[in-house]
Amino acid sequence: MDRFRRYLGCRLNLQNLKNDEPLRCLGIACTYAPDPPEDFDEFEFRTCFRGEDNVVITIALELGIIKRIMFGETDADNPDVVKSLTASRLDDFLAAKGDQLVRFFQYITGGEV
Repeated sequence: MDRFRRYLGCRLNLQNLKNDEPLRCLGIACTYAPDPPEDFDEFEFRTCFRGEDNVVITIALELGIIKRIMFGETDADNPDVVKSLTASRLDDFLAAKGDQLVRFFQYITGGEV
């Protein structure tokens, strides 16, 4: 998780979020993007892990600045229910998808993919 701390305090680039082709190339889909975001709001993204479209990335913003990054997993019986990843599952996910996630965060904070 330390490699994502540098994105805390960064401004979310809403223009990049509107161009979702680079996100699709990274295997990530934006599933909730308020337009425009309120003073305190959240964005939600989903990605696959181990063949299932079940990992949820939630980014909490305050005044457009990233304040919190959370990784969760949808419940198999009810995809609207999101629970935290276990420590070992989070470690496995980050080991498998870490570089891809860094590119994702670079893109949503204003960089290129």
